[in-house]
Formats: sequence, C-alpha cells, structure tokens
Amino acid sequence: MNPAEMHLAATCRHFALVVAGHDPFPTRFPKSRDPFHALVRAVVFQQLSGKAAATIHGRFLALYPGKAHPLPEDVLGTPGETLRGAGLSRQKIAAIRDIALKRSEGLIPGARTLARLGDEEIIARLTGARGVGRWTVEMYLIFTLGRPDVLPVDDLGVRRGAEQLLRRSFTPKTLAAYGRRWAPYRSAAAWHLWRIADTTLP
Repeated sequence: MNPAEMHLAATCRHFALVVAGHDPFPTRFPKSRDPFHALVRAVVFQQLSGKAAATIHGRFLALYPGKAHPLPEDVLGTPGETLRGAGLSRQKIAAIRDIALKRSEGLIPGARTLARLGDEEIIARLTGARGVGRWTVEMYLIFTLGRPDVLPVDDLGVRRGAEQLLRRSFTPKTLAAYGRRWAPYRSAAAWHLWRIADTTLP
C-alpha cells in the first residue's frame, strides 16, 4: 500500500478491511496536461455512457488531423455543423466553444499557472466556463493535477460507496463533515469509495 492507503487504513477500521483488495490510488498524473483538453473531454462525457462518449470524443479529435488535440483557436474556427456531425449536441458545442474562448483569452490559465493555485481558487476559475461545474473541476484536480485531498461529495458513486462502507446514509454536507477525518488523503478515499460502489451496486 502507498502512504494514502496506509493512512486510510490506520485512521478508519472500515477502510482497513477493503483498501488492500483494491488497486491503489495512482501516484503519477499528467500534471502538464492543458486544462482545455481535460475540460473539453469532461463536457463530451457528460450524461453519456463511457462507450458512447469515447466514440464522440474520438470523432471530435478526428476533425483535426495531425494534432493530438485541437487548440482553442481551432475549435472556435470550426463550423457548428461540423461539430454536430461529430455527435456533439448544441448545448455541448456552446460549452466547448466557451471553454475555448476563455482559454484563448487567458481566463482559463495554462496548467503551469493552475498548478500554483489552491484547490478552491482553481474551482472558482474553471467553473466560470459554461458547462463546467464543481464536479468536473474536482475530477481535474484529482486525476490531472494529482491533488491529494479532494472529496467530491456531490458524486453519487462516492456517496453510495461511503454508505456501503459505513452502513449509514449521507448527504453531500454530512459526507463532507465525516470525510474530514480522511484528510490529507481524501482523493484516495474517493478512489476507494468508487471501487466499493462499483463492486456492490447492481
């Protein structure tokens, strides 16, 4: 187990019974990944199954041959009909264009600048873009920037995992309060709560 799992097991007898049976929380992250890439992907994946979203995301990227990912300026210059042809809804197109505009104007800064900011400041910056909510930014904090102490209490899987682990019900507010005991490794706690939800829910 890595230090995060060791901490969770030492501070919570319930976690101690399950963390060894899960894949450990990752320790390497693509911290230099441009937030534009991560936010666009997050918007594409919203309210879709993983397979369908991955197909549409692949079609979107294929609109820009020779590039691993388009630049904001590329997206802003792409006709709406072309984006619709990749399978994007009008609502998602509007959100992606707004993200592209804010990234090109610097309102959404690059990865290096974001890495120097605190979690809440990053959330405030990025949720200023259309279609980007707190949950989306929390996923960016955890899986791109590798922030170790983020507990996405609005995530249904996290709450269900906590309820299964602890045999009690939670609201986002009560889970946030209870989860303080898992600091400074609440991101790892979320990781294991997702694993629990995945293996116990029908």
